Amino acid sequence: MTLDYNPIICALDTTDIDEANELIEQLRGSIGAIKLGLEFFTANGASGVRKLEQHQIPVFLDLKFHDIPNTVAKAIKATAGINTFMMTVHTSGGRAMMQAAIDASMEVAYLTGKDRPLIIGVTVLTSLDQADLNMIGVENNLNDQVTRLADLAQSCRLDGVVCSPYEITALRKQCGTDFSLVVPGIRPEGSAQDDQKRTLTPAEALTKGASHLVIGRPITQAKDPKTTAKAILESLR
Repeated sequence: MTLDYNPIICALDTTDIDEANELIEQLRGSIGAIKLGLEFFTANGASGVRKLEQHQIPVFLDLKFHDIPNTVAKAIKATAGINTFMMTVHTSGGRAMMQAAIDASMEVAYLTGKDRPLIIGVTVLTSLDQADLNMIGVENNLNDQVTRLADLAQSCRLDGVVCSPYEITALRKQCGTDFSLVVPGIRPEGSAQDDQKRTLTPAEALTKGASHLVIGRPITQAKDPKTTAKAILESLR
């Protein structure tokens, strides 16, 4: 398999800026981007993200916005000063909210003169299984729920969705080749499953059609994160 980009997004599950800087420095050249989520952003805010910009590595800001359309639009506009290439919103927020998110991303591009951040929809969290969906009143089959939400996201002009490895094939067939599939739940051979219930190895997920692979603890908690990340990247080639 020949790759013209590095699909690995390393999830930095830490609130410590010094630790984040050290990890990024170790992983430079072995990963394509970093993911910062609610844990990091709640502790450090936008200024914390800016303290990592010295590494000039793309940032996936995974805050999973889910609110009324106006609030989500304003939240996305508020990130205009942060150098992010990708952001997330919950597709269950509905059509108006997702369209507001896309419009806001375009305004961010206008304000900054940079490429607009990609807006990626969260379908069904990879920590949930069918029993969990039924418990919250969703009677659809899990795969049907994911494809339904992905179809809605694409119709709202979102750039892609987050999905588990097990939905890649169906979504790639349904949504085409230009729709980004951002896939967490990636576990290299021998890794612990942690709180992810639907997982595949990096090579399996990429072969099925994943665009980006989100990998956190298997890299960041390894004895040698740099060597581990390099080994994963090599396995994709």
